[in-house]
Amino acid sequence: MARKPRIEFEGAFYHVVTRGNQRQKIFKDKSDFLKYLEILTSYKNRYNYFLYAYVLMSNHIHLLVETQKNPLSKILQGINQSYTVYFNRKYKTVGHLFQGRYKAIICDKEEYLLSLIKYIHLNPLRAKVVKTLEEYQWSSHNGYIKKSATDKLIDTDQVLRMFSEDKAKARKLYRIYMGEPLEIKKDDVYCTVDQRVLGGEEFVEKVIEKSNGELRQEKRRKEYTLDQIANGIEKIYGVNTKQIREKSKSRDIAKGRKLLSLVAKEYGYIGKEIAKYIRKDQAIVTRHLKEKSELKSEIDKVFNVLKKNKCQ
Repeated sequence: MARKPRIEFEGAFYHVVTRGNQRQKIFKDKSDFLKYLEILTSYKNRYNYFLYAYVLMSNHIHLLVETQKNPLSKILQGINQSYTVYFNRKYKTVGHLFQGRYKAIICDKEEYLLSLIKYIHLNPLRAKVVKTLEEYQWSSHNGYIKKSATDKLIDTDQVLRMFSEDKAKARKLYRIYMGEPLEIKKDDVYCTVDQRVLGGEEFVEKVIEKSNGELRQEKRRKEYTLDQIANGIEKIYGVNTKQIREKSKSRDIAKGRKLLSLVAKEYGYIGKEIAKYIRKDQAIVTRHLKEKSELKSEIDKVFNVLKKNKCQ
């Protein structure tokens, strides 16, 4: 199966995960961690991207990156190649250090910035490597809580201002926030549209626009069956498939019928397939499709229910 191209544009916000090949360790001692951070700093100075969080675990890395002029692929290619050369020379090995392609999920920054920072910083606790976050020195967590943090690698100001304009107060509130339950689960973090985008339907549409429509070609190609779409509509509006197929002119049933046509069309079904499913003439489906703009908010509700069901 062909690899899907990266979605890249200025100002894109990514959760990046890089893993060791076959789960092997990519950091064997303290000097390895320090070397990776040195390389990360060097490329940050060169390509001027924002780094909001990182954690270096023994066999994988999480980064929270916002690009500017230079695309993520150029940044990560440089970082990963530089570290691989260092690692192979030091340990007299050859070949790939990292597992295939790194995972780069473009995320809705407004919706997920704080949650992803928390998710990334909690990695050492989840792995039971330390008992407190402050003990782990290979993450950006301490850069958020120390007044005179020497970690200039991360961009904390924007995040801390989300808690308070007063930095000392912001650091205290951040620490409190980190002690609260995580708002999102691991499944939520990786439950994405087309394995590349994390966000609601409105955000996905913005990504499509900024990526010149590249994502639209693949993002919903029959991702759900017509039965699943019908079940999603039933959950919201209480109108089931049997009712949709009936001749009833009830307002709610007619709306359910239109929504099924519109949502199914978005997921790549053609008019003939939709008409056959709802047992109506194809001309009726054609009329339904003309009402997309009027039912946009309802369509978004169905999208969100389908996505939620998929992630459960």
